[in-house]
Amino acid sequence: MKKLTPQAKRKRLEKKILQIFQEEMKKLSKDLQKILADDLVTAFINRMAVFTEIQSKAGVSSPRKRTLNP
Repeated sequence: MKKLTPQAKRKRLEKKILQIFQEEMKKLSKDLQKILADDLVTAFINRMAVFTEIQSKAGVSSPRKRTLNP
């Protein structure tokens, strides 16, 4: 299996977002749809980086159930 480059992964995510939110985004022009998809991918990638950093600092290696009163 061919390993995807970061750009290829990003394009794949954008395509999936456009498919998933097709109904909601149909009110927007194609250009605005692409801009919104790019923004959502950027937000997701940034959030993943933050959570990965938090997880590594906390020494958490697997998902845990979140509690209201830790």
